[in-house]
Amino acid sequence: MTRIDASFKICALFGFPAHHSVGPALHNTAFEALNLPLVYVAHDVEPARLAEAFAGARAMDYRGLSITMPHKVAALALVDDVDEMAQAIGCINTVVSESGRLRGSNVDGLGALGALRQAGADPTGRRVLVLGSGGAARALAITIGMAAKPAELLILGAIEDELARLARDVAERTGCAVKAESLTDATLAAGLGKTEILLHCTPVGMKPDSERSLVPRDRLRSDMVVFDAVYNPRRTRLLRDAAAAGCRVIEGTEMFLGQAALQFERWTGQPAPKEIMRQVLEARL
Repeated sequence: MTRIDASFKICALFGFPAHHSVGPALHNTAFEALNLPLVYVAHDVEPARLAEAFAGARAMDYRGLSITMPHKVAALALVDDVDEMAQAIGCINTVVSESGRLRGSNVDGLGALGALRQAGADPTGRRVLVLGSGGAARALAITIGMAAKPAELLILGAIEDELARLARDVAERTGCAVKAESLTDATLAAGLGKTEILLHCTPVGMKPDSERSLVPRDRLRSDMVVFDAVYNPRRTRLLRDAAAAGCRVIEGTEMFLGQAALQFERWTGQPAPKEIMRQVLEARL
């Protein structure tokens, strides 16, 4: 990593106000805890002005960037280098400035994979079911396919062309055994019948519609691991049902924390103070 000099450097979030509630507190508390000369600020950036925002970050020698929706795809064309995983996913959420070059990556899926492994649920060699085919599902499916090599990867989604494209990309980019089907009661029942790790990657269950779940409680088994990418609320209906059924459950906050810690480490070259960051995240949520 490029050495951070003695003067303050800026790390910034490019997004809309809805994304600004946690990030600055999370990273600035971590920077202060390690006495690092960094400050993290949030910028409201309209899509039409994203290129200008990147030009400004270059001109002011920002150390790094967090990129949120709706900018993750457009930002690909505005950096100098993109790593293999981000290219496969098709978007970036992290930028690091190194020797004047902006290097883009996507750590969303790695954050989730780290949370699974920390919970003793490594997907390597396991049967994995992904619900959804959008951005979160792409990040998790491609990351797990590239970095963990599951025995089987089944993706169930409602948007046919998006689902087919994701399955094709996973197969071509990762070489793992992948199957994609339309999400119906029948395909969900069949998929849950043999899955070991369930990854829910749709917005269903997010506030204010937090009492909804795609998965009937009677389809959950005590030997399953259930992860929900939704982190507001922390305990979604799906996770409450899964816990009641005896499943091992992993909250979406763990993915959020994991990707934030990876961003911190890429910007600073130092281990992230995860417990301090967790305290900030839990207080904010």
